[in-house]
Formats: sequence, structure tokens, C-alpha cells
Amino acid sequence: MSNLSTNHLLGIKYITKADIELILDTATSFKEVLNRPIKKVPSLRDLTIANLFFENSTRTKLSFELAQKRLSADIVNFSASGSSVKKGETLVDTVNNILAMKVDMVVMRHSSPGAAVFLAKKVNAKIINAGDGAHEHPTQALLDAFSIREKLGSLKGKKIAIIGDILHSRVALSNIFLLKKVGAEVKVCGPATLIPKYITSLGVEVETNMKKVLDWCDVANMLRIQLERQDIKFFPSLREYSLLYGLNKEILEGLSKKIIVMHPGPINRGVEITSEVADHSQSIILEQVENGVAVRMAAMFLLAGRNYAD
Repeated sequence: MSNLSTNHLLGIKYITKADIELILDTATSFKEVLNRPIKKVPSLRDLTIANLFFENSTRTKLSFELAQKRLSADIVNFSASGSSVKKGETLVDTVNNILAMKVDMVVMRHSSPGAAVFLAKKVNAKIINAGDGAHEHPTQALLDAFSIREKLGSLKGKKIAIIGDILHSRVALSNIFLLKKVGAEVKVCGPATLIPKYITSLGVEVETNMKKVLDWCDVANMLRIQLERQDIKFFPSLREYSLLYGLNKEILEGLSKKIIVMHPGPINRGVEITSEVADHSQSIILEQVENGVAVRMAAMFLLAGRNYAD
């Protein structure tokens, strides 16, 4: 079996095209496991994985936990809200205390950009970034890519529109890094106030007219408006945002071709997309959730494999 080029999954920025393809191919095998009557494999039976979530999360945390259980790993769950972090303990001290319990791998979500990279330099364990601030969310980009590849057969040359709150979205950044590495075309769309100035330097085009970008794309990835990260108003109201950048059934079915609709969740129904679009036959939102488990199984399995290859 091939190995990843890295000991950690800190961001899509730090992995190669070959790494991406290896994870997606491995995820295909694990998806078959998930469809069996007995959904468990003993692949990581001798590993202990700590889930450190310093930020609230439901879907990502559950997805990682389920992936770990399917791989037969031992799990330690840590939530910052009930921990010594609230008493002033540092990130490194917290993790070192957990590693003293002989943990092999850490899955971490943190509000500070670069937290996972910082940690990887300080502790002796495999680190998986489950989201660091508005920086990166590599496993979300990988499961999005897996879901597109499953539907369209490949990623190369496909036209992907990322629509919404680009400025605050770690999902957008990781998706852009990944899609550019595998040869897809990417356009971002949203209010000018929610599109960072540097974005074109990443090789993507900016379009502020949603109808134009929907006519162009094969896939529309609709991002959540991240009100919790916005300390100032970036648009007049949610109603105005949804009128200009919300996707409803009439717009979707009025396009000249059938496109795939994605959303990283959680959905603000009636803002980014209506309930009719979320539940539409062209939506693959539930497939994304299902694929997330297989992709995270693949990432942890491959990273653990480095232990035995080293």
C-alpha cells in the first residue's frame, strides 16, 4: 500500500495531489465496508485516538467518532467547555496530558487558525485538523471532492461554484486548494463584502451574479452564512442576502442544465437554500454526510499506516 507524503493532515495546502487521490481511493474501499451488514473492520484496533474539540461541533465530531468506531480504535473524547482549558491551561499542556495516557492520534478543532500546525510541532502524535478558525477544514474538502467524483466520475476539468460567505469559510479555502490541485475550475460567488481580496491569487475567478455562476457550473457548493464569526454587518439583512444569493427550486429548475447542489451544513434553511432545494433530487447533501465517515476512516487509516512503515 502507498503511504501519504505527510505524518499529519493539517490542511489541504500541505498535502499533494497523490495524497488526495490515495485518500479518495481508500475511502471508496471503506464506503463498501459501511454498506456491509457488519460495518466494522479491525484496522486500528491497537490505536487510541483523542478527539479534542475546543469549538462546538455536531456533524464533524460525530462523523469522526463513527469512523473511529468502524475502524475499531479506542477513543478519548475531550470537550473544552468542561475542561481545565477554562482554568487557563495551555493547549500544549492539555494535549501533553492526554498524550501521557498513550494516545497515538489527535483529531482537533480549534478557533485559532494554525492551531493544528502549532500542535504538530509540539507533540509526538499524528494530528488531524478538524477545522481551525476560518483557516482550513481538510476532511470536509476531501469528502466534498469524494462526493463530486462519485457523481461525475472525475474532478479534472469540472466547473465548481462556491457560493456564499467565502470570507469566514474554512470549507471554501480547503475546497479551493483541493480543487485546484486536481485540475478543476473554480469560481467563487457572493456579496463583495464576503469575498476576501486575496482570493484571485489562489487561481479562482470571482463572480458576484449568482445566476451567471449557476449557468456556468457543474456543481454549486452553497456555504452557510457564518453569523457567529461576523462582528460587523456584511450585508443589510438575511432576507436581502437570500433574495440575491439564496437558491430556490425555481432558480434551480430554471437552469439550462442539471447541476449538483452541495452544502457543508448545518443549513440555514430559507437563507442559502430553501427546504425544497435541500431535499431535491439534484442535492447530494445527505450523500456528503455519509461519505464523510468513509473519507475520515481513510484519512485515519492512512496516517496510522505511517506508524508501521516508519
